[in-house]
Amino acid sequence: MTFASMESGDDDAPLTEINMVPLIDVMLVLLIIFIVTAPLLTHAVKVDLPKASSTVNQTKPENVQLAIDAASQVFWNGEAVDAAGLAGRLQAAGAMQPQPEVHIRAERTTPYEKVAQVMSEAARSGLVRIGFVTDPTVGN
Repeated sequence: MTFASMESGDDDAPLTEINMVPLIDVMLVLLIIFIVTAPLLTHAVKVDLPKASSTVNQTKPENVQLAIDAASQVFWNGEAVDAAGLAGRLQAAGAMQPQPEVHIRAERTTPYEKVAQVMSEAARSGLVRIGFVTDPTVGN
């Protein structure tokens, strides 16, 4: 703090010292507020909740393996079927709950037309989960 002195000097010069008393007062007030409110923030109510254990009951749909060879012969899970038999089995599979996944495996030389026919027949039967099975290790 500066005090007035009797020396003659430049009385019109501004004071260059910061008055620290108001800053300390504000800091002490904030400190007291935080000390009072800190215990209120950590207050918790203990509640005994019931314990329940449950597991999800998932029913996995079966997979239908459709294989198409180079001669356009269709196999349902390894059993050869004709066009009428395929349509009937696809209708029955489309009515099942949950619907089975249809995995189509075609030989490399199978005409795409036959694969597209099988896919469209499965879609008409209401089957929506259709996938392709490939073997990446077979020749390039």
